[in-house]
Amino acid sequence: MVRRGIITAMSNVIREGTIDIRVRYAECDPMGVAHHTAYPVWLEIGRTELLRETGVTYRELEDAGVLLAVIDLSVAYKRPARYDDLLQLTTTWVDSGHVKIKHRYALHRQDELLVTAETTLACLDREGRPQALPELLSRC
Repeated sequence: MVRRGIITAMSNVIREGTIDIRVRYAECDPMGVAHHTAYPVWLEIGRTELLRETGVTYRELEDAGVLLAVIDLSVAYKRPARYDDLLQLTTTWVDSGHVKIKHRYALHRQDELLVTAETTLACLDREGRPQALPELLSRC
């Protein structure tokens, strides 16, 4: 599903990827406009597919006791997406620290920018306590 990825010279963590998203009927209001609650779901798809391109799945992280929780979400809606639009979501891995990962997003319909967003994730253990990111995720 990821069409392109950029590999950093410092690590094998892919820093950016773009996926296609088709706006589904269930994601729209009665006027055919994508509901604001669909966008965070699309952002999650972008993050998990970007991670998958590194050769690790989110399921594998969870199986190893590594949970990534969204602790901050900011979305700027510029133009509406509509039913059956084909969108391109670019997810960029901006930074990671000892416990946190930051992503930026740009959602386009062809050349038209619809949404920009940012998320910060925290690495938690199964009890919800902060823990260090695994080496793979801390190399960004």
